[in-house]
Amino acid sequence: MNVTLKVWRQSNSQSKGFFSIYNVSDVSEEMSFFEMLDMLNESLVEKGEEPIAFDHDCREGICGTCGVFINGRAHGPISGITTCQLHMRRFNNGDTIIIEPWRAKAFPVIKDLVVDRTSLDRVMMSGGYVSVNTGGTPDANAIPISKVNADEAMDAASCIGCGACVATCKNSSAMLFVSAKVSQYALLPQGMIEKKIRAQNMVDSMDEEGFGNCSNTYACEAECPKEISVSHIARMNREFFKASIS
Repeated sequence: MNVTLKVWRQSNSQSKGFFSIYNVSDVSEEMSFFEMLDMLNESLVEKGEEPIAFDHDCREGICGTCGVFINGRAHGPISGITTCQLHMRRFNNGDTIIIEPWRAKAFPVIKDLVVDRTSLDRVMMSGGYVSVNTGGTPDANAIPISKVNADEAMDAASCIGCGACVATCKNSSAMLFVSAKVSQYALLPQGMIEKKIRAQNMVDSMDEEGFGNCSNTYACEAECPKEISVSHIARMNREFFKASIS
């Protein structure tokens, strides 16, 4: 398989970026998308050229660091997966593939396809924890939790903080990420005590970081690799409203 890559190159957040075009040949359909980029980078290094910087770590769809836009979609053309889980068999011989970084005010470009997502970490630090002393680890059945709540909390906790929701939203909103982190605690007994102040602190932090308002287009849910529901945003809004009037 032969493909043409149109890749965004940018040395830092202050410099002006541009697209560079690369022709990559002899690509196996069984390669992952990043293995194809590895192959391109090896050829660039051999030519004495600067390799393309892109973020990755586990390459198992767990860590959330591998976010890029591929042909206008976060994580590429397949729903419910991260970029590192995308394989070249999803493309056709002769395709032109456009690769861009997440584009959001709160995600400044570090280099090429790598962006600074520590703003999400700061939102988490503002309230994404339980400060109540719950003692040692209790037996599994010691604290009764309904299966509905347990399942929903687990679904919310599956958020890997990749930032696809932010990059996809036309307002660069982090509402899906923040609401998932609010829900994963608010639905469980240990987190219910602080659920209102947690929502208020995390929403305030989100605004301070420069994330936009929810666009209500459900684009975040559509592109989330963990398929997290926007229903969590409704819960966060309720908790935030309660905190605002209490």
